[in-house]
Order: sequence, then C-alpha cells, then structure tokens
Amino acid sequence: MSALGWLLQPAVLPWVALALGLCIGSFLNVVIHRLPKMMEREWRAECAELAGQEPVKEETYNLVVPRSRCPGCGHAITAHENIPLASYLALRGRCSACGARIGIRYPVVELLAGLAAAYSAWRFGPSLAALGAALFVWFTIALAFIDQETGFLPDALTLLLVWIGLVLNVAGAFVPLPEAVIGAAAGYLSLWLVYWGYKLLTGKEGMGYGDFKMNAAVGAFLGWKMLPLVILLSSLVGLAFGALQMFAARGRWDAGFRFHFGPYLAIAGVVALYWGDPIVRWYVQRL
Repeated sequence: MSALGWLLQPAVLPWVALALGLCIGSFLNVVIHRLPKMMEREWRAECAELAGQEPVKEETYNLVVPRSRCPGCGHAITAHENIPLASYLALRGRCSACGARIGIRYPVVELLAGLAAAYSAWRFGPSLAALGAALFVWFTIALAFIDQETGFLPDALTLLLVWIGLVLNVAGAFVPLPEAVIGAAAGYLSLWLVYWGYKLLTGKEGMGYGDFKMNAAVGAFLGWKMLPLVILLSSLVGLAFGALQMFAARGRWDAGFRFHFGPYLAIAGVVALYWGDPIVRWYVQRL
C-alpha cells in the first residue's frame, strides 16, 4: 500500500485531518487578529488620499509579516511556542516572557478548526465534499470571531467563500450548480429584504451588508433549499443569546448593545452543512 493510500484509510484520515485542522486553526487566529487591522490601514490610506494628504508610511503588515508577538511585552513568538493547543497548555495560557494571559480564543479556534476537519473527513471520506466542508467551517469560524470582535464581515472572506461554494458545486460537491447559483442569489436577497423592511419600519439598520454576503455564501454551498432552515436556526440562536444578554443585565436591555448576526449565521450554516438533510426530513415527516 502506498503512503497516500495509507493516509486515506477511513481509520487514519480523520486523525490526519485533525492535525491539519489544528495547524489551520493557528493560521485562522492570525487572520482573525490581523485582517481587521489590515482593513483599517487600507481605509486610513484611502481617506488620506481622498483628503489630498500624504499617506503615513507604515511598516509592512499582512498575514505573514511581521512575526507574531505578545501584545503585552512584544516578545516574538518562537516556533515551539506556536504549536497548536500543545503550546497553550504547556505555557498554561500565559506569555513565556511577561506572564500576560493568552486569550482563550486562540486554543478555542484551533480546537474548532481541528474538530471540523476531522469530522468532515470522517463524515464524507476522502472526497471533494470533505475538503469543501472543512473549508466552509474554517471560513465561518474566522468570520464569526471577526464579526463578534469588530462588527465587520470582510468581503475578502465572504465573497471568496461564495466563489468557493460555486466552484465546488460545479462538480456537485453538495448540490447541483443551478441550486447553488439560486442559493447565492436568494441568500443575499432574503436578508437584504429583511434589512430594508426593518429599516422602513423603525428607521434603524438591523444588520450589515456583510450578513447578506455571508448568507449568500451559505446558499452557494448548500443551495437554496437549505436557506429557510439556516435563517430559522440563526434567528432562534440569536434570540436565545439575546435573552441570555437580557438575563445577564437583569432584564434591562442595553440600548448600546450591538447585535452581531454573523456568529449565529455561522452556527446555523455548520448545523445545516452536517445535519441539515436529516433535520429537514424529520420536519417534513411530521407535517
């Protein structure tokens, strides 16, 4: 048996995928932390250009450069301090130089990315669907955390995810291509209509355009038939978290509280990806 054949065995592939997913999760943490800062730099440069000002020269800052550092003391993270999950546990969640606490988000993202890869490999086997499922979850993890922390859903991720879904479904990875195309359009328009309906009734914006694009990506992957389930689930999960927010505030609603819909779309999209078909069948059988 070849090395590739051994790696693709059902008993081995999920473990290989888990290791790969943990490494991807480490990179996702870089994306979550740096992409909003990169966008902010780009916006500042554009504003300076529009104002006729000379843009401030800044050091190169992207997803690769500079090296990751402790935000507290500036200690450069070494290779052995950057091993997914293991380094966090070995360091007991603290910087080796200054002892500052490392955010819990870092191991959580790594673990989620690893489990997503392992489960996708176990569920779909060595197939295009397994790769597509892992990519979908990895992107939604990044989008959910960025939205929760900053209130933005970057086009660099949402629009790329739309195209990945459409390309995968050219080969029918999840649904036929026509269903994916309709799903992308319907995903965008459905939340766009909700946005404008809410704005006309209240004069306020209930969500951002990034939510429309993220829902379009869900439709591009899973097709239009899965969108009602995704919208229903995301709304229910959002309501549940909103209720918890009110409970934590002892029944008082904070007028300044910002409701970020991206994380709930991410949760609903992942549920629909893995378990959407049995959920829909269960519901239809009870009609």
